[in-house]
Amino acid sequence: MERDFNIHSLGDRTKAIHAGEKPDSATRASAPNIVMSTTFIADADSGFSVENMEENDGWLYSRWGNPTVRQLEEKLAVLEDAETAIAFASGMGAITALLFHTLRSGDHVVVSDVAYAALSEMTNEMIPNLDIAVTKVDTSDLEAVRQAVGSNTRLVYIETPCNPLLRITDIEAVAEIAHRVGAQLAVDSTFASPAATRPLRLGADFVIHSLTKYLCGHGDALGGAILGKKADLLPLRKKTAIRLGGVLSPFNAWLIMRGLATFPIRMRVHEENALLVARFLEQHPMVKRVFYPGLPSHPQHDLARKQMRNFSGMITFQTENGREMARQLAGRLQIVHYAVSLGHHRSLIFYLPSEDLLKTTFQFAGKKQLESWKRFAGDGIFRLSVGLEDAEDIIADLRQGLEKENAPLFTHRRVL
Repeated sequence: MERDFNIHSLGDRTKAIHAGEKPDSATRASAPNIVMSTTFIADADSGFSVENMEENDGWLYSRWGNPTVRQLEEKLAVLEDAETAIAFASGMGAITALLFHTLRSGDHVVVSDVAYAALSEMTNEMIPNLDIAVTKVDTSDLEAVRQAVGSNTRLVYIETPCNPLLRITDIEAVAEIAHRVGAQLAVDSTFASPAATRPLRLGADFVIHSLTKYLCGHGDALGGAILGKKADLLPLRKKTAIRLGGVLSPFNAWLIMRGLATFPIRMRVHEENALLVARFLEQHPMVKRVFYPGLPSHPQHDLARKQMRNFSGMITFQTENGREMARQLAGRLQIVHYAVSLGHHRSLIFYLPSEDLLKTTFQFAGKKQLESWKRFAGDGIFRLSVGLEDAEDIIADLRQGLEKENAPLFTHRRVL
């Protein structure tokens, strides 16, 4: 059954459900099938090398391409307003493929000085060891970005909001700076998601997502994606993604597609809950400072309002004696899980001590970058991913967890 409507003209909720999908022609099944086969019946004249692969060729081998994974890629491209997408086994699989494809010996890359830990550590050691120059800057400081780029800069890589500080970068302004010297701009938009920001509309060349987070939304499937123009991504798929081999399992692709069906609805509730929780934390005597893009107190609230349609569900906050408070919360919380990751349907919290991160992950070039870290993180921050539970239950759990005394454990619903 062929459809005659233009999916791009429809609303976000409709796109999330229908993009990339159609009833199965053989069985007429409404829900997408999972094609787990690693190989496919080939024509006698089919090539044995990926060099012979063309965009619209049929299926041959699941590392090259898979029908279920392709459905996910088509859905992601529609949601992100991209020409195409490539799915990977994890967010770091996507990041690695992008860096290895775009950078060569003698090139220069500008990277956010605070970013996802694995990316930060990779660009501290592995990438420089390939004779690629790396400059780490606070990308929310546009003058710092201007000073960092040069004639050999091939890529500018930013996160906004950045992990874990929730610092915001002006995508449109950085795109202009990068393109002026012939560089491309990559934006990790995992924290924002397509519900908040469409970086390609603002001039970015690549968008990266950890599909594990908001896009899957249920904490049960790893995945990653790069989105952008076909002219950039078709060579990336053929020359790098397929050869590195970090391909997404069809089963995980199916799980992520199932999560995407409710993505716009979930993001609305994440934002509603997070704003209530952020306001509660801002008034709590045990909390020193709260950062949430939707709060007027966020240093870049005006920029967030300009480039984010949804403020997402991520909050960071500081307390006195953070390590001690982390132990207290880990022992007391019942609704909120003390665990890493984010963007799941359940609320998650984790403490990030500055002393540890500055030894292992973040390498700052000068006093100004360190001061920016301290303004947002102090001696350490709690990263709170606000889930889809009732907001009053999340708040009640945090309230009893933060109490100075050994308060009664959370046993009943409390009114805001």
